[in-house]
Amino acid sequence: MVHDEELLAAWRRGDEEAGVQLFERHYDGVARFFRSKAYDSAADLIQRTFLACLETRDRMREGTSFRSYLFGVARNILFEHYRGKRRDGKRLDFAERSLEDLGATPTSALVRVQESQLLLQALRRIPLEHQMILELYFWEDMTAGEIAGVLEVPEGTARTRIRRAKQLLEGELKNLASTPQLFQSTVSDLEAWASHLRGALKER
Repeated sequence: MVHDEELLAAWRRGDEEAGVQLFERHYDGVARFFRSKAYDSAADLIQRTFLACLETRDRMREGTSFRSYLFGVARNILFEHYRGKRRDGKRLDFAERSLEDLGATPTSALVRVQESQLLLQALRRIPLEHQMILELYFWEDMTAGEIAGVLEVPEGTARTRIRRAKQLLEGELKNLASTPQLFQSTVSDLEAWASHLRGALKER
């Protein structure tokens, strides 16, 4: 398989087919990113992300992977989306505000299994920035280095934020679980339930 970097180089040289291949390769990941955090507006936000990526492809920082750059653009589009919904003019701090705080439409109806429902509810209650980090980590299998590229922070900072996000998630899982057994069954195999939730968020 041709690496992203080769496709990006060809795209920058004017090979439009290489750009199409890049977008097709990463479409599902970007779609998951928005469906879990802005389900009703996902289609528009996906389109805006790829358009922004097309317009700014030559501004990628040296050493940043295309995938990190693409999700960095998606992150900015998501933040713009929620800032645009504000009517009071106050600044939104996405390291403090959760989807629940922002009044986002729940997507729990897509999920049938108790553990996955619990995980989705807990993700919605931690700060949006931390939710995003965990989804990139669990769903997109991003390394700390790649997540650092998305957040535009040093890798050490990204590792610290990943640990903090896991702590916040576990705290919310414990608060929300209807029984100690449900909490244990969820946290004991978190990666598996995250994978199940990832599949449930595929477009119907």
